[in-house]
Amino acid sequence: MTRYKNLESDSGIIAYETASDSISVVFKDRSLYMYTYRSAGQANIQRMKALAATGRGLNTFISQNVKKAYASKGKVQSGLTFSY
Repeated sequence: MTRYKNLESDSGIIAYETASDSISVVFKDRSLYMYTYRSAGQANIQRMKALAATGRGLNTFISQNVKKAYASKGKVQSGLTFSY
């Protein structure tokens, strides 16, 4: 997982991980959501990846555009390992 930069200092997101056709996002409450091309659309996933990389706007984008379009959800049970 990559730690989310949170440049606006008010995001509910703490980490994310990308794959070729998806992005997984971990929120402060340790909930884990995976969004895929199939569930949220390729354009939305590509935008989410770009926002995640810059560290700004991902939480807002999710809540306004793809909130319920996740492929799966769960909880992170143990400590996260981050790459920077």
